[in-house]
Amino acid sequence: MASSTRVDLDGNPIKPMTICMIGAGGFIGSHLCEKLMAETPHKVMCVDVYNDKVKHLLEPASLPWADRIQFHRLNIKHDSRLEGLIKMADLTINLAAICTPADYNTRPLDTIYSNFIDALPVVKYCSENGKRLIHFSTCEVYGKTIGYFLPKDSPLRQNPEYYMLKEDESPCIFGPIEKQRWSYACAKQLIERLIYAEGAENGLEFTIVRPFNWIGPRMDFIPGIDGPSEGVPRVLACFSNNLLRHEPLKLVDGGQSQRTFVYIKDAIEAVLLMIENPTRANGQIFNVGNPNNEVTVRQLAEMMTQVYSKVTGEPPLETPTMDVSSKEFYGEGYDDSDKRIPDMTIINRQLGWNPKTSLWDLLESTLTYQHRTYAEAIRQAMSKPAASK
Repeated sequence: MASSTRVDLDGNPIKPMTICMIGAGGFIGSHLCEKLMAETPHKVMCVDVYNDKVKHLLEPASLPWADRIQFHRLNIKHDSRLEGLIKMADLTINLAAICTPADYNTRPLDTIYSNFIDALPVVKYCSENGKRLIHFSTCEVYGKTIGYFLPKDSPLRQNPEYYMLKEDESPCIFGPIEKQRWSYACAKQLIERLIYAEGAENGLEFTIVRPFNWIGPRMDFIPGIDGPSEGVPRVLACFSNNLLRHEPLKLVDGGQSQRTFVYIKDAIEAVLLMIENPTRANGQIFNVGNPNNEVTVRQLAEMMTQVYSKVTGEPPLETPTMDVSSKEFYGEGYDDSDKRIPDMTIINRQLGWNPKTSLWDLLESTLTYQHRTYAEAIRQAMSKPAASK
């Protein structure tokens, strides 16, 4: 149980609070709820349309935290109950978003509405009612790095300073309008600017979180099992799906893009520090990632193949990967950034947070979960005869 003598980073007692968590039923929300129930005295009002990933926290009623967590099934688009829940809370955390790259091209209007228009009432209610807001944005607001525009043969391309992304310095550089892949990043940046303006003009207490590829159990979905058969989740779930089905991992444009990955449990530690240290977190934008876990997408695929073989005892495929074009995989309008490295100066200074888990270890934890959760369901699905047309 949570200790009653917990203190913040400045030695002050942490008072129990009520949190309205919008999007609590998703990947990040489920892990954050687990942390809050297991280690703190705080109450959580979970707001979402689905509760599958938090059901283990809601039932049975004999759970030790049963009186500290509630689930409110509502869609924030058109529900008058939302303002009432925000008024009842000390803090609102907004995790709600469409955040799957495959949707940015095929559903750009939904993407813009979800990430900007639908978030407006949350910001408005927090500001008007004097409530603190932790808003989840994305590392995609940085867009393309300065290094991306250097000549291919420039020695400056070897300088990490041209790829390091700093919350208070780096420009946000997007592709042309016809590249609808940037619909997500643009909407996220605009809501960030609106939140910042509410803070400057109306005194809104806010913290903005920019996640850099948070990875772990319950991330995304496996197509045809707990998500649409034609769905395309993010890279780790895509590769997991290929591994579970004994298919080559598909590398978009050769898998040359570079990314950093951070373990969900490390990242949630950072969020808890933000929740419980408002004087250090208010008015801040935080990168939350692990610059030590940087690989190309091709290297990620190779490592996941090795880890999955270790987890299952099954030999890897003779041809573990295959190249596909971004147009073939995502459709027209796809564009990408080459490399994203989070600068950790601000979060380290304000909250003393550093990630701990290596890429191998986080992949081993995640793929063990994926295999345990999905392998049998996929085996059964694959053994069924194909439907005749």
